[in-house]
Amino acid sequence: MTAGRIDSGYFDGKLLVAMPGMGDPRFEKAVILLCAHSDAGAMGILLNKTLDALSFDDLLDQLDIPKAVGSVPIQIHFGGPVDTERGFVVHSADLLHETTLVIGDDMALTATIDMLKTIAGGDGPHSSFLALGYSGWGPGQLEQEIQDNGWLVVDPDTDIVFGPELDNKWQVAINKLGVDPSLLSSEAGHA
Repeated sequence: MTAGRIDSGYFDGKLLVAMPGMGDPRFEKAVILLCAHSDAGAMGILLNKTLDALSFDDLLDQLDIPKAVGSVPIQIHFGGPVDTERGFVVHSADLLHETTLVIGDDMALTATIDMLKTIAGGDGPHSSFLALGYSGWGPGQLEQEIQDNGWLVVDPDTDIVFGPELDNKWQVAINKLGVDPSLLSSEAGHA
């Protein structure tokens, strides 16, 4: 079950929603913003798992980035199991840097320290969070996982992406499809 495959045949900017019974515990009830998808593979950021062991202020101290008075700290998410020491700022598209990857109309991804400096300085985008690590798939791997009934594909929603309530993002994303999750099977059907 997919909601609207885009014209290119790829799912850039869509949300991946883990099916009930996801075999990988790292992705149980996961909601992932798919940032890039092509023949070479796919890359996304988990939206509903935080890293509670590290605060934004601690991170700024570690990176020796000064924080302006009144700047608002942002959440730090576990973006996925790949390259967990690398940071990615997922943000609204109202502020773009030279290296920013625009994801759809409303969202963007910037993987440079410049965006953290901008946020710490109080001049950041309207909405943002920092993710450490990302979720990645090799060529054809994501397509196979979708075919094997591991993921649902859902249209993005800025409330899901940037909303502070992480615990209900999976349910809200499933609800966008108008499906009762208890009726979803983890078994793939084949005709």
